[in-house]
Amino acid sequence: MKRLTTSEARRQDTRGKIELGGLIVKAGLRYEKRALLLGLLIDAGIRLADDEKERDRLTAIGAQAFGHDDA
Repeated sequence: MKRLTTSEARRQDTRGKIELGGLIVKAGLRYEKRALLLGLLIDAGIRLADDEKERDRLTAIGAQAFGHDDA
């Protein structure tokens, strides 16, 4: 039983990582260097921790992008 749970957890983890990669592609950043992408995410995390308006602004941008999703 534990093996099944571990296997399912791995599948969910893998799916989550694939979905996150898809967000990078959707944002048009597929060919950027990994260090740049990580820097962007770290910087955003720092800014979002202190700024609810920025969080709302970026959420609106993302929601609009998902709204124009052809898939």
